Amino acid sequence: MNDPDTAVPVPAPRWYRRLYVWILAAMVLGAVTGLVAPEFGKSLEVLGDTFVSLLTMLLGPIIFCMVVAGIATVANLRQVGKVALRSIVYFEIVTTIALVLGLVVVNLVRPGAGMGVDAGSLAVSDEVAERTAAGESVDWTHYFTQLVPENIVGSFAEGAVLQILFFSVLFGVALAVIGEPARPIARGVERLSHVLFTMVRFVTYAAPVGVFGAMAYTTGNFGAATIGALLTLVGTFYATSLVFVLVVLGSVLLLVGLHPLRTFRYFRSEILLALGSSSSEVAIPGIVRKLENVGVSKGTAGISVSAGYSFNLDGTCLYLTLSSMFIAQALGIELTFGEQLVLLLVMLLSSKGTAGVTGGGFVMLTTTVSSLSLIPVQGVMLVFGIDRFMSECRAVVNALGNAVAGLVISRWQGEITPAQVTAIMSGRRPGVLTEPADEAAAPVPARSGT
Repeated sequence: MNDPDTAVPVPAPRWYRRLYVWILAAMVLGAVTGLVAPEFGKSLEVLGDTFVSLLTMLLGPIIFCMVVAGIATVANLRQVGKVALRSIVYFEIVTTIALVLGLVVVNLVRPGAGMGVDAGSLAVSDEVAERTAAGESVDWTHYFTQLVPENIVGSFAEGAVLQILFFSVLFGVALAVIGEPARPIARGVERLSHVLFTMVRFVTYAAPVGVFGAMAYTTGNFGAATIGALLTLVGTFYATSLVFVLVVLGSVLLLVGLHPLRTFRYFRSEILLALGSSSSEVAIPGIVRKLENVGVSKGTAGISVSAGYSFNLDGTCLYLTLSSMFIAQALGIELTFGEQLVLLLVMLLSSKGTAGVTGGGFVMLTTTVSSLSLIPVQGVMLVFGIDRFMSECRAVVNALGNAVAGLVISRWQGEITPAQVTAIMSGRRPGVLTEPADEAAAPVPARSGT
């Protein structure tokens, strides 16, 4: 193997062939379109929704193939247990840090203080009532009952990531236990994963169109005035998320010998895709592929990233503490340290127990608020109007947090080295995959021979 410091640099494609350039341009154009022609912008929602659906329809099969193929090739099944255990420990530590950080910031900045809102004056809309009902129906037992699927076909149809992951782990372990007689099935699953990732590459050609539609709808439907109404909360959330990414995730990367800014740049396409589509789901295939590209095994990438989608929602944890305390402050409710601690403990559960429930972060917020008598549930109306703007930031932090988790778990497993990852991320050495993962989904097809 060549020394990464002396390896011949991999030629970088021209700027206009890079996916993130097209996505960024689409975001700007979509925002301008929504502000200039709001009604037309709102009509473009279908573009964003369709693109998200195109990618999420592949999410379940991709997770299944990645996890099964990865486990089936592991000679020692104890390695699978180590990956799962280390992932859970890491997730709990990082999400707790995110919750505590959000709680500290919201107590220092106090974005809702002085608003003096009367809870009785808040009318709950039908849409919020539905989401609140979904949140109220979730308790601690949901965490366990949603783990085991009643019908695995239904789980694939509904996109229940946690159930798909559970089934995939059992299936992969069974193949590994059977051994050589099951090898043809394992090879077939691995070949199927190549087909699925090729489909992802085809779908992401449409990423700029989907992002354009999503941004046009957001700005056309809500407008700049909505952001200004609760600018302090939105600004606090984005600033806190930036601190979390740079300080917390950056420190984690430094601890395992990786350069934070180079790592974030490596996943720039996935960051912009999550930001533009307001969904962390659409970034999962790209994150898994790029982790493989730097040497992370299929099993580690599949388990850590797909499990992280349910257990490692760092951006959502920040959102929960900031939004719930903002509501309390706006309603003039002063929570004691003990009450805030109870709120924190509830969030540790609700941020995971509602994984896969329709409504995402907002359902998690209503679950937290409605599970305690500390804050009137009507208060969620205060943040409902700007939830879309915060969901974009949530998606980015969630996606980036899971990308970092995959690298950290793989480093603990001894699968990658800092020198190897740095050389591939910086372009001094080709990646493990035959195609450069960063440009595999570029919207301009590669020319023959390049």
